[in-house]
Amino acid sequence: MYRLYTRPGSGGFVVEAALALANAPFEQIDVPKADRPDPAFVDISPLNQVPVLTLPDGRSVTESAAICILLAERHPYAGLAPPVGAPARADFLRWMAFMSSVLYPAILRLYYAHRYTTDADGTKAVKQAAVAEMDRGFAVLDGALEGRDWLVGDRMSVADIYLVMLVAWHPDADKARTAWPNVERLWSALREHPLMKTLNTAHEMWPA
Repeated sequence: MYRLYTRPGSGGFVVEAALALANAPFEQIDVPKADRPDPAFVDISPLNQVPVLTLPDGRSVTESAAICILLAERHPYAGLAPPVGAPARADFLRWMAFMSSVLYPAILRLYYAHRYTTDADGTKAVKQAAVAEMDRGFAVLDGALEGRDWLVGDRMSVADIYLVMLVAWHPDADKARTAWPNVERLWSALREHPLMKTLNTAHEMWPA
């Protein structure tokens, strides 16, 4: 059985979704925020971040995008991603890497700006630059969704859920919904998905 270390409102949202879609049994362990990290948790998450997925063999995996890609490979019947060798697989890997390397770090810089500057007065500039980077990344994804129902392939994948999770963290939800109509179209569809509604009850990613 898997073991998922997570907390409400975190990147565990997409991992919980992937596990549920794969119908994979897992034990959920909520990790509270604390000034002093638990040494046992740091052993499996050196940066003291969630989510972390411990595999049935005892190994642990960090980074939500990596966890989702791994689950897609381990549970191919669930359709979490285009299969290996399918033309859409390249796009899936591309956009998962793009979102985890461009958007996710910008979101962290926005909400944890103090970690990214040694200047006590510099956090405002860090946040402004982070939002600008987020906006640039979402604009790219909005273009990729033009004329498409899903980000990759012809059905929902964890890439779509990952994107929806990230856009839900935008500090200006009204701007997000008007500036990127294709992203909003996807987000609107997933807001009505039964599983997303259930997860949102716990994570409060967007107003119910």
